[in-house]
Amino acid sequence: MKRAFGAGVVLLVALNCAAFQFTVPLPLGGGGSSSSPDRKSPHVTTRTLTGSVLDKGDQPVPNAVVYLKNTKTLAVKTVIASNNGNYRFPEVSNNVDYEVYAQRNGKKSDTKVLSQFDDREQPHINLRIDVNK
Repeated sequence: MKRAFGAGVVLLVALNCAAFQFTVPLPLGGGGSSSSPDRKSPHVTTRTLTGSVLDKGDQPVPNAVVYLKNTKTLAVKTVIASNNGNYRFPEVSNNVDYEVYAQRNGKKSDTKVLSQFDDREQPHINLRIDVNK
């Protein structure tokens, strides 16, 4: 009798486990693997701003100083444009507006804005300096 009761308990526990196994809800999206193409990657909080410093004739302005001003903290970062006029600011926050402009030999470009609402991963802003002014 004890043996039959013990076997019955084991059977009930096994049935409960099996029933539980079939009632666990699957994650949304069909429960595919983590490499499923419909899964989004973690939210990226920074991006890279690139651009070129050009004169009014679309020629590169080498060695111009490019300024990137955080409008929230007023912190300013600078880089020097390459010989072909290109510049690059890595790790720019997605949650802040920035002002960007360039200077060379006392001449200044117009100030452009990189908005936090601009959702490009690698925004590209060209700056123009009238070096003949």
